[in-house]
Amino acid sequence: MKFKLDENFGNRTERLFLEAGHDVRTIRQQSMQGASDQSLYEACRVEGRCIVTLDLDFSNILRFSPRDTSGIVVVRAPGNLSLPILENLVCQFLRSIENMSIEGRLWIIEPGRIRIHHADD
Repeated sequence: MKFKLDENFGNRTERLFLEAGHDVRTIRQQSMQGASDQSLYEACRVEGRCIVTLDLDFSNILRFSPRDTSGIVVVRAPGNLSLPILENLVCQFLRSIENMSIEGRLWIIEPGRIRIHHADD
């Protein structure tokens, strides 16, 4: 799959996607730091990439419909997010997509669970 990691994610997270065999780009690699959420959303749609972000704004399906996208992933963790917790959530997500499609869906990744919104819901 093709992913774009928001600027909150670093090299270690990128490596997890690469080691799982995915095509991944980061906001930093594409010089999109500080781009508006709408610009990021549109870039992902054009590139056919699933956005992976910590930005809760992307969980608003009225503003960012997953319908015609390669998917939207919002990683959520309660309290202070540490690197080990972030990496565990990303690994949880990567294991899940081995058996399920994310295309056209919003996935919200939380410790111990994944909430999935289908565009047709």
